[in-house]
Amino acid sequence: MKHKKIIRRDIPDEHRLPDAIHPVLKRVYAARNIQSSDDLDYSLASLLPYDTLTGINAAVLLLQEAITNKSRILIVADFDADGATSCALAIRGLTLMGAEDIVYVVPNRFEYGYGLTPEIVDVALDYDPDLLITVDNGISSVEGVKRTRENGVKVLITDHHLPGNELPDADAIVNPQLAGDKFPSKNLAGVGVVFYILLALRATLREQGWFDESNLAIPNLAQLLDIVALGTVADVVPLDKNNRIMVAHGLKLIKQNKSIAGIAAILDLAGRPLPTLSASDLGFSIAPRLNAAGRLTDMSLGIECLLTDDTHAAKEMADQLDKLNKERRLIQAEMQEQATIELDDYLEKSSGEIAQGICLFNPDWHQGVIGILAAKVKETFNRPVIAFAKENEEEGGTIIKGSARSINGLHIRDCLEDVTRLNPELILTFGGHAMAAGLTIKESQFELFSECFNEVIKEHISLEDMQDICVTDGELSTEDYSLQLAAEIQSAGPWGQTFPEPVFEGRFKVLDTRIVGGNHLKLKLQTDNKVLDAIAFNMTDEDWPAGTKEILSTYRLGINDFRGNRQLQLFIEYLNPL
Repeated sequence: MKHKKIIRRDIPDEHRLPDAIHPVLKRVYAARNIQSSDDLDYSLASLLPYDTLTGINAAVLLLQEAITNKSRILIVADFDADGATSCALAIRGLTLMGAEDIVYVVPNRFEYGYGLTPEIVDVALDYDPDLLITVDNGISSVEGVKRTRENGVKVLITDHHLPGNELPDADAIVNPQLAGDKFPSKNLAGVGVVFYILLALRATLREQGWFDESNLAIPNLAQLLDIVALGTVADVVPLDKNNRIMVAHGLKLIKQNKSIAGIAAILDLAGRPLPTLSASDLGFSIAPRLNAAGRLTDMSLGIECLLTDDTHAAKEMADQLDKLNKERRLIQAEMQEQATIELDDYLEKSSGEIAQGICLFNPDWHQGVIGILAAKVKETFNRPVIAFAKENEEEGGTIIKGSARSINGLHIRDCLEDVTRLNPELILTFGGHAMAAGLTIKESQFELFSECFNEVIKEHISLEDMQDICVTDGELSTEDYSLQLAAEIQSAGPWGQTFPEPVFEGRFKVLDTRIVGGNHLKLKLQTDNKVLDAIAFNMTDEDWPAGTKEILSTYRLGINDFRGNRQLQLFIEYLNPL
């Protein structure tokens, strides 16, 4: 069994949190830099204003002109959940503003690759658009934007990925990552950027009397926050206060059964009860099913599921997405088996030494699933990982596509930029952000790239900093094991990236264990005089020393709601037999 180092979060000495908050929750909040009740004000009035976003005024003028002139607007989306939600949000929001002619294109990743490539521009031009809008992509599409504008089409780029050295010559760009941008949060997902543009557009149209002239109701954009919440959580962007506000309101809509038909249908199919829904349910129940469409076919099915208001159609599309997700899981399982064999061979050849940056390539791997594979290997070794699959054949040789996943404390896109600086011809294309990135290289350069990547990683992070650790919020007293505290923690979120759900630690006597559901470990534990139910998903006791009577564990305090019977339950994150 893999051993991990357990450390506790630092808790600032001073904070001004209300006395009414449970002492444990106060401790949790303080460790996440929540200093006062103002930091917990999730009212929509607390959202950051849109006017500091670079390019927002130019974007509004483009959209206002397109709407009032009844021009054709074409949206070029990305093929992940953030791209799908960004596209659906743009279409729904602009339609509410009075846009009458909106179409979209989403690149098939196997034919066109990522972003506004010249090839996808040729497809887009067949729709004869007046204005082309990218959502969740475009910041690196220099050639694609050039070709679009050469054909007389205006371009609005909306993105949240880091820009390269050269910006596309678009009519307007809105991206909080732009150099000099003064928007206080750099953590908006692509769907968040679109939402902010809609807020600015609505304000301008209202000020100029457009809604009255057109006999349109002023749209309540807060009703679209279920889509924003889904895209934000799915893209695993940091949940700073601004993102938490949008996710909290989106979750509220969904829990009140006021979400769009597609979200409701997928949650129903996944068996997720609405009253206890959390942000993690969006990430683990909806996002994989949406992403499966983009990974195995194309994201049009996912986008249509988010656009329909027909509950029957939504259920049919949710069922198709679920089938694709099951197929994706089978492919992933097979790839993981192959990766395990390759890693075993790799460890044997290197006498057990693991590179600080792991690169894997198999020509038979499915390029739509390599990102998930990279994430799984990363979790196993706590190393940055790039998994490669064959993309296409060119005159100069085979091109392979890589999907990178990083670890805490390492900005993976910066690492790829350093590789390019040291070896300018090595990487053909790349892009991404801190925790995930994509790239292409020649197959013949794989070994050289692997070596260079490993050396760059060594410069960025030490082996000591790669030590696998569990970060906890300390121990609980016997009195803290209560349904009340579990419920307070559940409703205190939304929890997510950089604002993690509380994890506690403790030593427990093991009274009983059994396997449920094939590979989940059910435990009965005791601390002092308190007996507790616990479950460890995807874990067995096969590796335990015989007769283990005590464990050291990290866990989340949760509620098992089975047929209306609510019972306290520990959700085990890690355990170490003592």
